[in-house]
Amino acid sequence: MANTQRFDTRKLALLALLTAITIVLQLLGGFIRFGTFQIALVLVPIVVGAALCGVWAGGWLGAVFGLVVLFNGDAAPFLQISALGTIATVIIKGAAAGLASGAVYKFLGRGNKYLAVLATAVVAPVVNTGIFALAGFAIFLPTIAEWAGGREHAAQYIFLTLIGLNFVVELIVNVVLSGVILRVINIWHSGKVV
Repeated sequence: MANTQRFDTRKLALLALLTAITIVLQLLGGFIRFGTFQIALVLVPIVVGAALCGVWAGGWLGAVFGLVVLFNGDAAPFLQISALGTIATVIIKGAAAGLASGAVYKFLGRGNKYLAVLATAVVAPVVNTGIFALAGFAIFLPTIAEWAGGREHAAQYIFLTLIGLNFVVELIVNVVLSGVILRVINIWHSGKVV
């Protein structure tokens, strides 16, 4: 019983730390921009949390990421179009990225740990960006078509202007840091982290 409680306490402490890191990275990440939006460096602690603390922890960290995006002004142009649509999109895309990361790690983590971390690191930005793209078409298309200069250019505008380089950089950062993420996971499981 004491061992289980200690382990749960460690997970809770780690989740609190990763929550703080998620908030700080998202706020400071505003200084790193490629294109329209800031790069989501917070996907890295979301991947770590999902791998070490489980699926629901990944979802929590993703939702926190979404809430910070809402409050730091990054979603302001979309809030003017549809407040409810923007709030739902931003929170759902973040939470879904964390939940999907946790599910992928849980499924693959029993085998090759590096493959599990790499797949998890890829899934987070794909889900995050994929839900944003879907919302662009489902909720924001009329306004995006205006921004793009016509409906026939809306898809190109979504993928090249709104998503574009941001997604590529987020994916590369996650993949490059997957070795570091694996190292953190291995240290955590070795019990050397108090």
